[in-house]
Amino acid sequence: MSALLIVMQVIYVLIGLALIWIILLQESKSAGLGAIGGAAESYWGKNKARSLEGTFERYTKIGAFIFILLALFLNILM
Repeated sequence: MSALLIVMQVIYVLIGLALIWIILLQESKSAGLGAIGGAAESYWGKNKARSLEGTFERYTKIGAFIFILLALFLNILM
């Protein structure tokens, strides 16, 4: 049981570091002055899910979900 706990804690720390890294790579959500004239919504904005930003957003959601589940699991084991 002790080895399993250590392995899970290492995975927990690695997922936490990966989440920090992915979040820091994302662009900010502020549209700036382009939002005043309606220039914020473009073809690029509509197809964001297929872009690198969309991929980072999806990985952030998945990583956060795994991080929370692992935190609950580690709490039960301790």
